[in-house]
Amino acid sequence: MANVYSQLYIQIVFAVKGRNSLIKESFRDELQKYMTGVVREKGHKLLAIYCMPDHTHLLIGLKPDLSISELVQQVKTSSNKFIKEKKFLKTKFEWQKGYGAFSYSKSALDTVIKYVLNQPEHHKKRTFKEEYLLLLKKFEIEYNEKYLFEWIEDVD
Repeated sequence: MANVYSQLYIQIVFAVKGRNSLIKESFRDELQKYMTGVVREKGHKLLAIYCMPDHTHLLIGLKPDLSISELVQQVKTSSNKFIKEKKFLKTKFEWQKGYGAFSYSKSALDTVIKYVLNQPEHHKKRTFKEEYLLLLKKFEIEYNEKYLFEWIEDVD
């Protein structure tokens, strides 16, 4: 795209369907590398990624030629296929519908990168639900509880 200049930094958060803890440490690095490749293949810059057992955080330098929803769909679809092809799990794997996308200024990047990469430490103090609701509140995003992720305590 000629004559298009942008500086867009987006943190994307999405969860495993049913909030099942299916992303195992044994294949987490390989999955993260694969997802990084998908993001880069689409022309974006992946600044940080961390796959927790039940959800994933990505911090991306986003190019404006692909919508966030298209990028998230491509990352989810291809990583889901990757997990199945690699036979990392004996059970069915799917990502939940939906995602969160939060924008940051360049001056906040160091802090957000550390936050994404230190997910295991953050989740010793608060649950994914608490973390996600805090992000929605911090960014003053109106939401309907009915359309948020399935939370572990909500699943029978």
